[in-house]
Amino acid sequence: MAAEGIDLEAEYNNRARVPEHTVHIAGWQRDAAAYRAEARSELDLAYGPGERHRLDLFHPRTGDAGGPVVLFIHGGYWQALDKSFSSHLARGANERGLTVAVPNYTLAPTATLAEIVSEMEAAADFLVRRMGRPLVATGHSAGGHLAACLMARPAPQTMPVRAAMPISGLFDLPPLVPTSLNKALGLTLEEARRLSPLEWTPPEFGHLVAVVGGAESGEFLRQSKAIVERWGKGGIATRYYEVPGAHHFDVIAGLAEPADPLVDFVVELAAKA
Repeated sequence: MAAEGIDLEAEYNNRARVPEHTVHIAGWQRDAAAYRAEARSELDLAYGPGERHRLDLFHPRTGDAGGPVVLFIHGGYWQALDKSFSSHLARGANERGLTVAVPNYTLAPTATLAEIVSEMEAAADFLVRRMGRPLVATGHSAGGHLAACLMARPAPQTMPVRAAMPISGLFDLPPLVPTSLNKALGLTLEEARRLSPLEWTPPEFGHLVAVVGGAESGEFLRQSKAIVERWGKGGIATRYYEVPGAHHFDVIAGLAEPADPLVDFVVELAAKA
């Protein structure tokens, strides 16, 4: 729960906090397009009937090691961006022998947040059926929320998600309700609580690494610390990691580099998934 008296708009409006965010987003788009041009990939696979029910698969150039599939979910407060901004973030895991899936989902306000969660469940189920392997769920910001939702969703499942690495994730949603970010989401306080992984029973088994940038707002630091504490008390093996000096828009950069600590975490989680 957010502390009383803090400026929630300032804490959660990352574009206002990082004035050069447009440079970073343009860089994602450029680097992602360049990686799609060179990667071994299968693009726009349909996991459902909707226009945005599509995902891209990026395969290791030297051959898949046969381990779990990494599912990376993009951010944008569930209301912006798409998978085409994230393709390059598959590079690090690809070069370590892991296949990476990057899905789209219907954005708010066209879809409710509950519907978006269901879409990511459908994408995960599609991947398990197609690949026959467990998943490591990761994602940035809103995608971190969705990754945690996948790990925490109740049985029965064909192959539950047992490993997740949310990056700058959102797990306690009520603080968003009074902010401008909720205009497209339309969350009531009750809905925000219902869709907050911190309010759910923690998963029974698994491993979670919660990553956040060291230069992010106090609320983003709190959110990652909170899920590590709550799920750790529930029996999950948890770890909290701050990317030194990183803000909300460069915290994910390491995923494109095979020797980066974030990719090391993904590889470790894949070994335990």
